[in-house]
Amino acid sequence: MGKPALNRSLERLYRETGWTLRQLAQAVNRLGTERGTPLKYREPSVHQWLQGHLPKEEIRPLVLEALARRLGRPITHAEAGFPAPATQSNACPSTVEGLVDLGRQDMDPSRRSVLGVSLFSVAVTIPDWPDVVGRMEAVQTGRVRQIGMQDVDTVIAMTERLSELDDQFGGRHARPMAAAFLVNTVAPYLRADAPEAARKAMMTAASDLCYLTGYMAVDEGLHGLGQQYYLKALELAGASEDHLTYCTTLRGMSVQAVDLGHGREAMRLADAAASASPAAGPRMRAFLAGQQAHAAAQLGDRTNARVYFRQAEVAMEKAESRVTAFGSYDPAALYYHMGRMRHELGDVPGAVAAMQESDRLCYDVYRRTRVRKRAMLAELQLEMGHLEAACSNWHDALDEYPLVQSGRIDERMRRMVKMVRPHLKNSAARALHERARTVMPVALLA
Repeated sequence: MGKPALNRSLERLYRETGWTLRQLAQAVNRLGTERGTPLKYREPSVHQWLQGHLPKEEIRPLVLEALARRLGRPITHAEAGFPAPATQSNACPSTVEGLVDLGRQDMDPSRRSVLGVSLFSVAVTIPDWPDVVGRMEAVQTGRVRQIGMQDVDTVIAMTERLSELDDQFGGRHARPMAAAFLVNTVAPYLRADAPEAARKAMMTAASDLCYLTGYMAVDEGLHGLGQQYYLKALELAGASEDHLTYCTTLRGMSVQAVDLGHGREAMRLADAAASASPAAGPRMRAFLAGQQAHAAAQLGDRTNARVYFRQAEVAMEKAESRVTAFGSYDPAALYYHMGRMRHELGDVPGAVAAMQESDRLCYDVYRRTRVRKRAMLAELQLEMGHLEAACSNWHDALDEYPLVQSGRIDERMRRMVKMVRPHLKNSAARALHERARTVMPVALLA
């Protein structure tokens, strides 16, 4: 067997990153940890890849993702000199078939560990509005012969109930119910005969449910899975020509990206949502501008962050006072964006003040959000050196923590334990630490 040819394509990308062999290896290892499969690659392995030896097939997507995150653009297998994946097909699955496959995996407990290793990717292809508008596979008559607006109302009502459960208790238990409903009820509805108005309304309702299910996956820390649901939501929103749900989903994808520290991707998605929503109402415009402000701040763009946030404030002033739909933007969310923006720009006291106001305005029904915000506020207060105030807010978070099943909340509580541990000589920190030991699972205390 001869010596493989140098991988000039991969070498060109590697040179463009400005990394050392060690830095590329470390980036791949970090992605392995993020995916739940820790890796220990070192410089010799990267050198071999550049010399033409192929990484293992399951490692190649991590190499591409590491390069994409560094270079700020999608990197394909071909561009890196890798063969196409063995599972890749020229025929894309239909929207409904893809949704059924995704939902079936998610509702199957035996598949949970596999879904958990799906990786958030900055290289994922986001369809533009013209690429998805009006497009859907031909109607297939199945078990359900005909649907009408009463069936659409059923899906809308179920989505609202699931959203309420998610707000109060977190998405860990609600998401499997959502996936089962998508597979067993919504997918057959999407394949059924229907008057055109009911068919479009059903696709919009299905898109909303996909978005919510993706959000619950993100809340659990399953970011790759969340992206897959979001992409299905985009397809369905386009098929029903529903601009609002399409933009709502892009906005959610931007929130996911900025929370993971991918500022450029978050900005791109927020800008795409804003440009695709010319007829959005003031509440949606406020959310989009607030998200643009947060993403701009993460990029260090102080001027645009402030411009966008002022736009969010003006739009919020015009919005009606009553929030009527899940995922709606309210003053508490506006102050949350203010807090995140100020922190990104280095104004920790300003961030604390904004987060305190966000907590004060938070509706009681949003228990999961309230616990998360209070934990974040405590972290900011500790950053300022206000240990007792931080412990007080962490105690408030612990009050409701046992009622919330959320991966993001678990991670905040894990961070709390680590941040308090160096201060155990302080009585307030010691009392908090002791209480945490009685409330939190042992696995989060390590």
